[in-house]
Amino acid sequence: MLQKLSGRDYITTREWTREEIDTAIDFASKLKKQKLENIPHRLLPDKTVFLFFFDKSTRTRNSFEAGITQLGGHAHFIEASTSQAAHGESPKDMGIILASYGHAIAIRHDLVPGEGNKYMRDVAHHASVPVFNMQCDIDHPFQTLADLMTIKERFGENLKGLKIAVSWAYAPSYAKPLSVPQGLITLMTRYGMDVVLAHPPEFRLMDDQIELAHDNARDGGGSFEIVDSMDAAFENADIVYPKSWGVLELFGNPDEALKLAANYKHWICDDRIMSITNRDSIYMHCLPADRGNEVTDSVIDGPHSVIYQEAENRLHTCKSIMALTMCDQQE
Repeated sequence: MLQKLSGRDYITTREWTREEIDTAIDFASKLKKQKLENIPHRLLPDKTVFLFFFDKSTRTRNSFEAGITQLGGHAHFIEASTSQAAHGESPKDMGIILASYGHAIAIRHDLVPGEGNKYMRDVAHHASVPVFNMQCDIDHPFQTLADLMTIKERFGENLKGLKIAVSWAYAPSYAKPLSVPQGLITLMTRYGMDVVLAHPPEFRLMDDQIELAHDNARDGGGSFEIVDSMDAAFENADIVYPKSWGVLELFGNPDEALKLAANYKHWICDDRIMSITNRDSIYMHCLPADRGNEVTDSVIDGPHSVIYQEAENRLHTCKSIMALTMCDQQE
């Protein structure tokens, strides 16, 4: 399995089998234990990963930079606006050249539907090293892998029959990408979970990702449904994941999207709605959460919340993917 993963891209979870995803999580758990016990694990000595950002980041950038350092390698941070990409340099040229300089290329390009994932695949087509999706318009595979690891830590390996509510929530800050909810509904359905997606009518997800979630639920032995209220999604849920995202057709007009969102300020995760979930339910969020809008302090800081465990697991899953894919074939 380790040799099979060497050199692989990680652009969406769809392209990795369940066995491969489980291998990545198992290895992440091993790396987590080693870090907690201060056991060195310099698995990628002198390896370089380029971190190419078209958007802002806290957890993603730092999990990669800290992770590759702990693995014995080095990260180069590149803000797209300061690179020749801002002047129109092609994904082909960037992919070929950065691949000749280092050992992996990671890209965040998430704010324009129809662009980010295509850009990454163009780079990957020409690069001779693994390409990682640090978040695009379609998926956020490092986040959802950490989410899955966190769920397994809480509920065990057999997730079949667990109910997860993936819900839109109000936020006034900016029109956020669709990639996290899409990544959740397409990954968690593969594990036999009962996935319920809730959103106001204007805040639909991409049609092909909805279709994929239905297909994965059928193949995984779980279920997938879409409802129009948070209450319907949260009732008897084991896991709740309420967060904001924008309007698919309005990413070129974010102000209009925010005006629409203001009609749904009551879509907030508070103590009342948590009371209708199962007693041992967990609250999750990729962060940053808009406190007081998406969620109340009493919930995000309360006994149901696993946000800090979830955020920590971003480091370990990131390290796992890098170690598994950037290793040499003979290792």
